[in-house]
Amino acid sequence: MEMLRVQDRTLLNLLQGDCRLSNQELAERAGMSPSACWRRIRQFEADGIIDRYTAILNAEAAGLNFSAILHITLTRHNAEAVATFISSVTARPEVLECLATAGEADYHLRVVCTDKDAYNLFLEDFLFRLPGVAHVRTNLVLKEIKLETRLPV
Repeated sequence: MEMLRVQDRTLLNLLQGDCRLSNQELAERAGMSPSACWRRIRQFEADGIIDRYTAILNAEAAGLNFSAILHITLTRHNAEAVATFISSVTARPEVLECLATAGEADYHLRVVCTDKDAYNLFLEDFLFRLPGVAHVRTNLVLKEIKLETRLPV
């Protein structure tokens, strides 16, 4: 794959800011012709640079007033325990992010729920019942300072 040009970076930044912009508006803002803009976007999709299009929701406006970062340590690191953990947490709508990490914790999860009671149910009825989960540490999110939804292209 070729190196991204300045114009490509501009186009990708515009799409990350608002993927609902028309092709005409994208082209104008990126300083391209509409046909060249359309071809570049299709190429980004074919190359996997654009993975998907999505909407970023305001959690509180959607009634999700409880947010936490969980640090998870597994007891076993065999393939079956890891696969069970990953498939289980990726299926849960409360889990916005799951990151495998090196360091003290094996995984970090970003979890949102309606309130602390819903979070307690998530822990007791789901997470604590997963085989191989040794330790869960919760850090409550008090305020979001910076939540970037764009990659620095």
